Amino acid sequence: MKVGCIGLGDIAQKAYLPVLTTQADVELHVQTRTPATLTRVADQLHLPAAQRHTDLDALLAQGLDAAFVHAPTSVHPEIVTRLIEAGVATYVDKPLAYELADSERLVRLAEERGVSLAVGFNRRFAPGYAQCVEHPRELILMQKNRVGLPEEPRSMILDDFIHVVDTLRFLVPGTVDDVTVRARVEDGLLHHVVLQLAGDGFTALGVMNRLSGSTEEILEVSGQDSKRQVLNLSDVVDHKGQPTVRRRGDWVPVARQRGIEQVVLAFLDAVRAGKVLGARDALATHELCEQVVREVLRAAA
Repeated sequence: MKVGCIGLGDIAQKAYLPVLTTQADVELHVQTRTPATLTRVADQLHLPAAQRHTDLDALLAQGLDAAFVHAPTSVHPEIVTRLIEAGVATYVDKPLAYELADSERLVRLAEERGVSLAVGFNRRFAPGYAQCVEHPRELILMQKNRVGLPEEPRSMILDDFIHVVDTLRFLVPGTVDDVTVRARVEDGLLHHVVLQLAGDGFTALGVMNRLSGSTEEILEVSGQDSKRQVLNLSDVVDHKGQPTVRRRGDWVPVARQRGIEQVVLAFLDAVRAGKVLGARDALATHELCEQVVREVLRAAA
């Protein structure tokens, strides 16, 4: 199976390439417009010259079965369009695009062409988060905080807060009938944002503070007088009278802990089986993000 990796930044190198290079039936082709990066990464992977590419045309000429897109978000629409039109099953590191209209167009194009399109919401596959689906979820609280990183609202929400939005959508136990957004914007930069989703019998809160003093990610789900916490996608703490801590094993790879290995293998298994994956549910997350962007910009006006 010929698989392309487009964009060779930190996430591709640290998380995705280590998984792709362990698949015995995958012939990996890598592509970046930066020759020095291409040489360095391909040398580390011991890839022959025929599997190294500096432009998308050369990569597509290989007759790919699947591709992983890790290029900057601004070029996602162009790259994904080319891949879908070439009939290549496509996995995109979130988001599909900064603008909702572009995301809608890409999902529509994939459906019209009958080509798989998947968006990399790896937290749905992270063991600690996946186990929260089994727990009562009357109240859900997720925080994803950073240090000294206030940012322009749209890019922050679509590049980072989208993980919080999608995780809440994944975990809510029913239909959301109320959406509330609160934010602080100063000098055009988003300092923090809070999203509340509510429905019959549940409330979900998503928080991102870009001036938090600490880089951290904390998920809590509670109900029926019990609570489960997941700390930095690693330690799971169950609270039912007495806290019980489960820590990840010393030899568990980071890609597996964060759900990246699982989501990659699920995508590749679908390609092998000839199963077409749709991105309608991922599009719903982008739609909610667009609503958050509108509310934040309205508050800042």
